Amino acid sequence: METTIMMDNVIDVTEQTFASEVLERSQTTPVVVDFWAEWCAPCRMLGPTLEKLAKEYNGNFILAKVDVDQNQGLSRQFQVQGIPAVKAFYQGKVAGEFTGALPEPQVRTFLEGLIPSQADHLARQGYDWERGGQLSMAISNYREALAEKPDHYHALVGLGRTLLKEGEVEEALTFLNKIPLGAPERSVAEALIATAELQLEAAGQTAAELLAKLEADPTDVPTRYTLAGLYATEQNFEAALTHFLEVVRRDRTYKDDGARKAMLALFTSIGEDNPLTKDFRRKLANVLF
Repeated sequence: METTIMMDNVIDVTEQTFASEVLERSQTTPVVVDFWAEWCAPCRMLGPTLEKLAKEYNGNFILAKVDVDQNQGLSRQFQVQGIPAVKAFYQGKVAGEFTGALPEPQVRTFLEGLIPSQADHLARQGYDWERGGQLSMAISNYREALAEKPDHYHALVGLGRTLLKEGEVEEALTFLNKIPLGAPERSVAEALIATAELQLEAAGQTAAELLAKLEADPTDVPTRYTLAGLYATEQNFEAALTHFLEVVRRDRTYKDDGARKAMLALFTSIGEDNPLTKDFRRKLANVLF
């Protein structure tokens, strides 16, 4: 059975079409899946409400209807115990769910928690500009997102990251430090803050000058730390990690254990799955323990 269009933004979905019509489409638009059956009286109460709201919201979400009698595999896969069961997908994952025929005001509240805000759209556009190397456009979008919602953490991270790329270190720190401890985005912000501080540390110095100092005195921990920071800002991560590791080995107390903290920040920046992270995590553990 192929997907059948019932009305704008309302579709029937089967086991064969679920991946393309729900998981793939949810990468850009929330998809609300209604698990229902013809014999289910509460389903006949909830269904029209969902369809009415899908029409009203005019493309801000897609309503996908799954007949559980005809698609028992999907019911098992998503552990549907009772119907109607509603599961909302965004970016390929379940973003919210409820069971039972809720009244319309509660359904509206549920939907409003799923649908991206104007600030979300602006932050996403900013990220797309940033990935494409259009940094001035990215900064503009991130600023617009923050004008809509000053505590939009993704926009704060994006603006801070982009300003760092533009060399606006002090302003980047202003935005990154607005993200509170405990927020999910704080770990990324901490890594960027560490990078910003390294940029300030290395400002006005060149690798050639610092290397010359180290050749004259390999025990010069401040110079080695600054060189590592400079390499980090140039995204020469292997060299940065190598010199930070040597600082940890020679004087872990320098800059309040700053070299170890800088290495952890770089691990976050380059990703836990990066071979460099795995290699230097092992080397750091050997030095510490």
